Amino acid sequence: MYKRVVITGMGIYSCLGKTLDEVRDSLYTGKSGIVVDPQRQELGFRSPLTAYLEVPDLKKELSRSQRVYMPEQAKYAYCATVDALRAAQIDQDFLDKNDVGLIYGNDSSTIPVMESCDKIREKRDTTLCGSGAIFQSMNSTVTMNLGCIFKLRGINLSVSAACASGSHAIGLGALLIQNGLQDIVVCGGAQEVNPFAVGSFDGISAFSTRIDNPTQACRPFDRDRDGLVPGGGAATVIIESYESAVRRGAPILAEILSYGFSSNGDHISSPNVDGPTKSLQMAIARAGINLNEIGYINAHATSTKVGDANEAKAIYRVIGDSRIEVTSTKSQTGHEMWMAGASEVIYSMLMMKNDFIAGNINFENPDEDSQHLLIPSKTINKKFDTFLSNSFGFGGTNSTLIIRNL
Repeated sequence: MYKRVVITGMGIYSCLGKTLDEVRDSLYTGKSGIVVDPQRQELGFRSPLTAYLEVPDLKKELSRSQRVYMPEQAKYAYCATVDALRAAQIDQDFLDKNDVGLIYGNDSSTIPVMESCDKIREKRDTTLCGSGAIFQSMNSTVTMNLGCIFKLRGINLSVSAACASGSHAIGLGALLIQNGLQDIVVCGGAQEVNPFAVGSFDGISAFSTRIDNPTQACRPFDRDRDGLVPGGGAATVIIESYESAVRRGAPILAEILSYGFSSNGDHISSPNVDGPTKSLQMAIARAGINLNEIGYINAHATSTKVGDANEAKAIYRVIGDSRIEVTSTKSQTGHEMWMAGASEVIYSMLMMKNDFIAGNINFENPDEDSQHLLIPSKTINKKFDTFLSNSFGFGGTNSTLIIRNL
């Protein structure tokens, strides 16, 4: 018998807010976190659009010896994890006495690599890279830092799966708990926001150039979409077995019903329809529910021509004419990339807990594929108890989670 997996805590550091209440309000009011970045303009970016986010100052919370190993995205992840653990009623004494796992999505760490390379080439002296450089530059930097700071002794694993990283992290954590290998796992995703992390994206014209109206630039599913907008931050969810949560007297927020996944086995950057379809079908089959039980779909849709079109086709192939609201919260946040799969679970949870669906802002004209879906452009008040969240990434990696209210 598989164990039930529940969510007992959430924390987020997002362009929509740094607390769950702030993010909830931003979602409800349709607030956008997209701005024009002067630094990107100075660097000659084709598109200077980005989600606005401050790098937190952790001098009062962490020692210098801890901070020296932390790049930008690890700082976001620390903030989100502190809040998630607090919400789950887990303190350091509990972490010291129990084997709590950690699986986090992260797929780049650009600034530390760039700075080290610059020092080596310019000064011909590797010692100038500093003691923290190696730990900041590795893709596993987030789990290394969080694992050491919180003294976690369960599984410690980074998931590098492009824009599906955060979702896969939650799914893999759920599988471990279902099979009795862990009682509690800290899961999430983190994304650096500095311009150098996405310069190559800008170079291939992946970004929207609606510079005159930054808050209207990201328009998933809209006929006139012209590219994505990069974003970032971090999101953490605490997942655990139902038995563990009851034993602790923890707040039980929702249950992870299933995790579906697939690989397109196709083009490295251009998504297809069959891969996402398989991920959706697997998640629904493993959840053992009927389509009419799903009250909301949080789409991956990033505001690219091909990606949105193929996801719309895949969703319609699976749900047909079922009238399930579909939106992409990326219309407000931009594409949070390695973080997105985790943050969008939290966004959807906040909607489900507060009986509304955030509108797919900037959705003005459907195209031939999105016209088949029910895509509200403005917030609607609706009670629902189950949602599905899609996350797809470069290389054709797909992840789908289905979560039910408790």
